[in-house]
Amino acid sequence: MLQFFRKSFGSKLGVGLAMAFLGLIALAFAAGDISNTGNFGGVAGGDRAATVGKARVDTIDLERAVSRAVENLRREQPTITMRDFIAQGGFDQVVRNVVDLAAITEFGRKHGVLVGDRLIDSEIAKLPDVQGPDGKVSDQLYQAFLNQRQLTDAQLRRELRQSLLARQLLINADLGIAVPNDLAVRYAAVVTERRTGAIGLLPAALFAPKTVPSESELATWYAANQAEYLRPERRVIRYATFTDAVLKTVPAPTEAEIAARYNANKAKYEASESRRISQLILPTEAAAKAALAEAAGKSLDAVASTKGLSVAKLAPLTQRALASQSSQAVADAAFAAPQGKVLGPIRAPLGWVLLRVDAIEGKAGKTLDQARAELVAELAVEKRRAALTDFSAGIEEEFDNGSTLGDVAKELGLTLTETGPLLADGRVFGQDGATAPADLARVLSTAFAMEGEGQPQLAEIETGKRFVVFDVAQIVPAAPPPLAEVRAQALAEYQLAKGNIAAKAAAQKVEAMVRKGTDLGAALASLGLPLPPVDRIDMPREQIQAMGQQTPPPLAMLFAIAKGQVKLMGAPRNRGWYVVKVNEVIPGKVEANDARLPDFRRTIAQVTAQEYSQALRAAMRTDVGVKRNEAAINASKTRLRGN
Repeated sequence: MLQFFRKSFGSKLGVGLAMAFLGLIALAFAAGDISNTGNFGGVAGGDRAATVGKARVDTIDLERAVSRAVENLRREQPTITMRDFIAQGGFDQVVRNVVDLAAITEFGRKHGVLVGDRLIDSEIAKLPDVQGPDGKVSDQLYQAFLNQRQLTDAQLRRELRQSLLARQLLINADLGIAVPNDLAVRYAAVVTERRTGAIGLLPAALFAPKTVPSESELATWYAANQAEYLRPERRVIRYATFTDAVLKTVPAPTEAEIAARYNANKAKYEASESRRISQLILPTEAAAKAALAEAAGKSLDAVASTKGLSVAKLAPLTQRALASQSSQAVADAAFAAPQGKVLGPIRAPLGWVLLRVDAIEGKAGKTLDQARAELVAELAVEKRRAALTDFSAGIEEEFDNGSTLGDVAKELGLTLTETGPLLADGRVFGQDGATAPADLARVLSTAFAMEGEGQPQLAEIETGKRFVVFDVAQIVPAAPPPLAEVRAQALAEYQLAKGNIAAKAAAQKVEAMVRKGTDLGAALASLGLPLPPVDRIDMPREQIQAMGQQTPPPLAMLFAIAKGQVKLMGAPRNRGWYVVKVNEVIPGKVEANDARLPDFRRTIAQVTAQEYSQALRAAMRTDVGVKRNEAAINASKTRLRGN
């Protein structure tokens, strides 16, 4: 039966997995645009979810944060739905974290803790998706990055500012935490304990009524439980793809452009010389002269070794670079000397230098004609990129001026394709295993963020090479189906709901018997029903911890209650009731020199740090003042559950 209730409590998400990425800092990029005006109320989508100090958190920002959180989770679990996420508590956690992030921001503003623009610039420069081939921020890639995430530059900077501010204010919460060894030993005794007990299941199906409800009873029940039958929003996307081949002609670089590029980069094409240098630095001129005399019959390295010193090997340096690193006198001498000769002593900032030229490396210069092919290739790539940018801007301008997707497709000679009804995660509604075309992977979230049908857009599939024009041809809102379409399912759920009520009453009777000393198996047998056999548990806590997120909740409860206690737990979706009884709790024995204690100390330190961080966040909320609008928050949850 243990396997049975493990499956019955399993889910696509798992509470732990749902919450793993919802830490405060990780959520900074999902927190959205927190503005600073107005009171509760406003137009649809702009209702205030919370007032935080002088700032506000709007429901539109909250819903965007939740949607992004689900999108992030889908990278690991593509089939996760918004309803799964909400059911596992993800929505509530996002609300808490978004409010906390706003509180931290307000706390920083109130007490003069700031994040400068240069720090934000440096964070943007670290994003791999915005870096060009030279490792620097590309304006084109940066704009594509923003478009893909439906952000403006100002919004991204605001989110980065909040994230960096939170990091500054919270980082001290876990500094200097020391865990005494005695505490670790005590904790280890709990972690290594063993428990015995019993778990019984009363399935709702065994208690379901035998009579079929009337049509009016079923209809009334279905009306009260329609939220459980919501079909998610579906969207049909029209699209067409094309490549950079649409650019039939791109002007070739002119002689003037080639010459201008050459002149702007003359230093790159000039002849240059660099040298590999070995140098020995001594404290006095006399010591340097003595070492130079010794070098007449020995290597510079051998001379240094006799004096307990070492020779520094310098990477290839130009004369200017060597002068800035040492002195102009050293650079002049090194670049005047032949290869292999030891010379000096030369006065330098750190003492007196003996040096040897180990290698001379030169790079020949290039004339304009010699560099022409390289320059033409560079300019051609840039011109093609600029032409594509202009071409894309032209299409977007046409869309802005009222052109339809069909108009642009006809102009470009493209054939439009329609998808089936898609869900937000890319699956085709009603077709097992079918998903959206790969060409739409990067635009699917954008298509589901559009407010209406027939709003064409242009997007890149492959940067600078492949493109897609698309719109939403049809939006089918989330809604429960008519009862007639799901009557069999609704009838089964109705019977289970009724059976679950009877199962709970029976479980309470069993609980009372067990509390008085009756064995759980005997108490269940007294009901006279073919119940599953009692699962007898004899297990160490470490085995439970190894299960992680797959631990069945009744088993977790057995390790959470005290010896001799009996608890009831409802199975999900009206599937029945569990009776959990703890018989024995045997503490583990851990010696003071146990090799596991360092790991236990680290675990306690991590938990303590989390508690300190939570306490600090709570103090910040109190300091700035937080007022939640539960009606608006619940309305957001309802809208998202339907999506």
